[in-house]
Amino acid sequence: MLASLFGKRGAGTPIIDDGRIRARFLVQHPGFRLDVDLDLPSRGVSALFGHSGSGKTSCLRCFAGLDRPREGYLQVAGERWQDSASGDFLPAHRRAIGYVFQDANLFPHLSVRGNLEFGQRRIAARERKVALDQALELLGIGHLLERLPSALSGGERQRVGIARALVTSPRLLLMDEPLASLDLKRKQEVLPYLERLHEELDIPVIYVSHAPDEVARLADHLVLLEDGQVRASGPLKELLLRTDLPFASDDDAEAVIDGQASAYDARYGLVELCLPGSEARLRLPHTALQAQQRVRVKIKARDVSLSLQRAEGSSLLNLLPVTVDSWQVLDAQVLLTLRLGEQRLLARITRYSFDQLGIHAGQAIWAQIKSVSLLAP
Repeated sequence: MLASLFGKRGAGTPIIDDGRIRARFLVQHPGFRLDVDLDLPSRGVSALFGHSGSGKTSCLRCFAGLDRPREGYLQVAGERWQDSASGDFLPAHRRAIGYVFQDANLFPHLSVRGNLEFGQRRIAARERKVALDQALELLGIGHLLERLPSALSGGERQRVGIARALVTSPRLLLMDEPLASLDLKRKQEVLPYLERLHEELDIPVIYVSHAPDEVARLADHLVLLEDGQVRASGPLKELLLRTDLPFASDDDAEAVIDGQASAYDARYGLVELCLPGSEARLRLPHTALQAQQRVRVKIKARDVSLSLQRAEGSSLLNLLPVTVDSWQVLDAQVLLTLRLGEQRLLARITRYSFDQLGIHAGQAIWAQIKSVSLLAP
C-alpha cells in the first residue's frame, strides 16, 4: 500500500476553482456507516476530531482514494478527483496527496536521504514546488540524512515521514494521528515543526486527531465527527464557544485566542501579548519571544472570574475589560461568552454570582484570569 501512494500522479478533471475543498462520502461497512458532506478551506489546517470509531480515519482514507465510497464526490485545488454520479474516480496513486501515518513507515534499508529521494521521484522535476532543501530546513532533519531509520528517535522518524510527504509537492496533505505513537516528550519535539508547516507552506492539511490540545494548537477549521456523521464544522475558535457542542459544556471548556508578542520583562520572565482590537494586554510566564511574533493561547472557562470593578492589589496578572455577549445556564452554574476586542472568552461562574453581579447583555465588566497557557509557538 505504501508504494501505491508514491506512484506516478495524474490530474483530476479541471473545474472552476472556488478556493474550497468539497467532499461528499457515503460508505457502508458492517456495523458502521460514514455519511459526511464537507466544505473545507483550501488553506490552513482542518482537523477531523472525535472519539475512536467516529469515522475520522475512514473519512481520511476516502480523501486519499484508498477507499471508494458507494457515493462520493471530491474537489481539490480546482480539480474533481471523484464523482460517483459521472463515474469519475482518480485512484490513490494518481492523487496529488501526501499521507502521513501514525507510524512513519520509512523503508528500513534506505537512509533518510534515500527515503526522501524515493518520495521525491513521485513527481516530475518540473512540477516540484517543495524542494528537498526546503523540507530539510522546515523539519530540522538536515543532519540526519545519512542515518538509517533504526538510528532515529520516534520523533525524528515522524519528521522524516512528514518531509517525505512534502517533497512530493502535494496539493493536499493528509495526517492520520501523526503524534499518537509518540510519548509526551517526542510530541513536544514534533509539534513546533508542524506549526512551521502551517505558517510557511501554502498546502491545505487535513489532520486527524482525538487529542484536544493538538487540535487547539494546530487547527484553523474543526470538523466534529460522531458515529460517522458531521456534528459540526467551522472555524476552530467559533466551535469551541458553541454551547450546543460538548466543548463548551465540558469541565475543561476553553477559548483559544490569538496574540502578538509586544514586550518581555526579563526580571520576572513575563511575555506581554497585544490582542486584536483591544487595548488590553495579556502577560504570562514564558521565555522571550521575537517582537511581533504571533502566538495562540488558551484560557479555560474555570480560570476566569468576573468583577464589576477592576480589582486593586490582586496577585492575578491579567485583569481585562470585557463585554458580556451571551450566556447559558448549566444547572447550578452559568457559562458566559465575553467579548475581548475582536475575540471571545468563556467564563464559568455560579448562578448565585451571576445574579449578584446583575449580569446582562452588553454589560462592561472585568475578567480576572487566573491562568493563560501558551499553545504556540
